Amino acid sequence: MACRLAIGAAVLALTAGCSSLQSADNFLGVITPYRIDIVQGSVVTTEQAQQVKPGMSRVQVRDILGTPMLSDMFHNDRWDYVFTFKRPGREPQRRSVVAHFKGEVLERLEAPNLPSEREFVATISPENIKQGATPKLELTDEQRKLLPKPARVDQPPVTATGATRSYPPLEPS
Repeated sequence: MACRLAIGAAVLALTAGCSSLQSADNFLGVITPYRIDIVQGSVVTTEQAQQVKPGMSRVQVRDILGTPMLSDMFHNDRWDYVFTFKRPGREPQRRSVVAHFKGEVLERLEAPNLPSEREFVATISPENIKQGATPKLELTDEQRKLLPKPARVDQPPVTATGATRSYPPLEPS
């Protein structure tokens, strides 16, 4: 019995380390691990970048673009807004926007190839959601009629001790 257990453990150890049986996408062709989307950073869209103008204060820029992802004391006149999006099976997205200040005033904004808000939402939306399709959030009258009627409770509520409890009316008679 101990010999069989030792042989079984050895076989498992050998196959676990065998790279030809495992791949990044599945294990032995049967189990596919779940991989999450990784979204990091500050999203800056074309509409936001168009609102930012040279001569604005740091507070005004922060109000429009949000808090920068990178702002260090060695480059006090530079704010970096970095956004990355990694989805399994797709090319990772990376965008970088840099705000350059002169003192407390914005000198220039480097924002190459930013998507519009609509384009950004389309790139991060799951594939199973159709573009432009709005999910139906309300039942039709026909669907409401098909719902079961809630059971009417005529008995007063019972407390934990088993005694019945009555409540005063909500509105005066």
